[in-house]
Amino acid sequence: MESFRNFCIIAHIDHGKSTLADRLLEKTGRVTLREMTNNQILDDNPLEQERGITIKLHAIQMTYIANNQQTYTLNLIDTPGHVDFQYEVSRSLAACEGALLVVDATQGVEAQTISNLFLAIDANLEIIPVINKIDLPSAVTTVDSVKHQIMDLIGCKEEEILYTSAKQGTGVEGILEAIVHRIPPPKGDRNARLKALIYDSIFDPYKGVIVNLRVFDGVLKEKDKVFFKATGMTYEIEEVGVLYMKRKRTGELAAGNVGYLTASIRNLQDTKVGDTLTLANNPCEGIIDGFKEVKPMVFSGIYPADADDFEDLRESLDKLVLNDSAITFEPETSTALGFGFRCGFLGLLHMEIVQERLEREFNQNLVTTVPNVKYLLLKTDGSEEFIDNPSQLPNLTQIKEIREPFIKVQIIAPQEYIGTIMKLCMDRRGSTISTTYLSPERVDLAFELPLAEVVFDFYDKLKSATRGYASLDYEFSEYKDEDLVKLDILLNGDIVDAFSSIVHRTKAYDWGKKLCVKLKELIPKQMFEVAIQAAIGSKIIARTSISAMRKNVLAKCYGGDISRKRKLLEKQKEGKKRMKQVGRIEIPQEAFLAVLSIDD
Repeated sequence: MESFRNFCIIAHIDHGKSTLADRLLEKTGRVTLREMTNNQILDDNPLEQERGITIKLHAIQMTYIANNQQTYTLNLIDTPGHVDFQYEVSRSLAACEGALLVVDATQGVEAQTISNLFLAIDANLEIIPVINKIDLPSAVTTVDSVKHQIMDLIGCKEEEILYTSAKQGTGVEGILEAIVHRIPPPKGDRNARLKALIYDSIFDPYKGVIVNLRVFDGVLKEKDKVFFKATGMTYEIEEVGVLYMKRKRTGELAAGNVGYLTASIRNLQDTKVGDTLTLANNPCEGIIDGFKEVKPMVFSGIYPADADDFEDLRESLDKLVLNDSAITFEPETSTALGFGFRCGFLGLLHMEIVQERLEREFNQNLVTTVPNVKYLLLKTDGSEEFIDNPSQLPNLTQIKEIREPFIKVQIIAPQEYIGTIMKLCMDRRGSTISTTYLSPERVDLAFELPLAEVVFDFYDKLKSATRGYASLDYEFSEYKDEDLVKLDILLNGDIVDAFSSIVHRTKAYDWGKKLCVKLKELIPKQMFEVAIQAAIGSKIIARTSISAMRKNVLAKCYGGDISRKRKLLEKQKEGKKRMKQVGRIEIPQEAFLAVLSIDD
């Protein structure tokens, strides 16, 4: 175990985590230059390669011969940087003893840098600070300032900071030496009873569930019968090994090592991430403290475009949940869309990724509804209830209070954008908590904001307002009582539940008016007039109409008595009236997403 080192790489988005991982793989000979077919070799998902971001954590084992000629086994876990995927970071930290904290030499310490650092400190990891991108021309003037930011942040000495250019490969040898000498070897007893932590699991159509785990005590061997403590299931292990670029079967995994196992596990719910694994006939005592339970922040309805595909969608979601334990889903019905699922996501990017994966990997044709957050209802009978769908809102006479989730938002930006950021946050019903200057040019702003105001387009608006220089991080704060109302959209007097939303009373009129105008543009003309109305309860607060497509029934009437023409027009009028009563309005998919771009 003295030769093992388990570490992960944490950083803000685009500070060079995956590129540094590539250089470490090259330097240790795990991949050859010929195999480096693309940058970010660990990001194997097409979505990750297209967007240039890490979505899923990736583990890999390397062998390194240090300057003292001793051979070390390094287990690296590359983590995502986006705030939506922070749960992936917490999972990685649970399996490690150390972390490389990567900071961009030109951009310095950003919001996610601080957030991920605190996660690593809470997990008692050894932090190795690394300043990346020193090859950039502008880094010459900024690297000194960034160095002082890191020293203030983690209280390290100047000589402890490493400098590298992951793109060019300079300084990588020094990082490997630091990993070997500064990160402690794993603790554990090879002869004790088996105790292992599941930190990830993926679905393979041929082998079933593949469990990624870190062994803390004992030895895990093939043919062992293992017991999953959280789910109470017992399985016989078929294959055990370590993670190279591909899985390498070794037959056993000893204490301190990171690897995988397969056991013909078909039921996706049996391998809960964060669970403790032990031997069925000789179980260990207690459980390993895993990482915090993931709580979805944004909820949206996902429906199949064709009602017959409902079971296919359920199966696809079941498989996807195994690769991404942060998704929650339960069946629901909508009068407008039929049968579908109410899904919980960590944020809008996460929702977008899940939707795209369902369409690409499982060939699903989907309709998604407006995203909502979870509200807390205090009822008049003293009970409490959480709702994540506006259509679940009971009669107002039963409600004493509606509380909405507030989050603490941390924004780091150049100081010239303070006014712009403050205006943006105040427009979203935010309140300022603190303003701290990290340096004469950079400022750290803390706000309290309602989550419902952030989930739509806050991040995009913040990036445009600050020319991309601001960085954002947020965490849940508390539920607060606010003056909230349910806003319904009616088409020809019928409520379309997919458009219902819970909004603040002061914004309801404006929101309803904008939505009616937007829907008028997107819903195609029918053979009859369509009234679009926004209502709070029984009170209509905004209205617009889509005029009917009009066939010219008088085209064949040349001359003759006016009563002939009037008769034809009356007949047409009666027909449209009858059609209006039975006519069904087809709502295009763009209309459901219109709410997201309502301010454009």
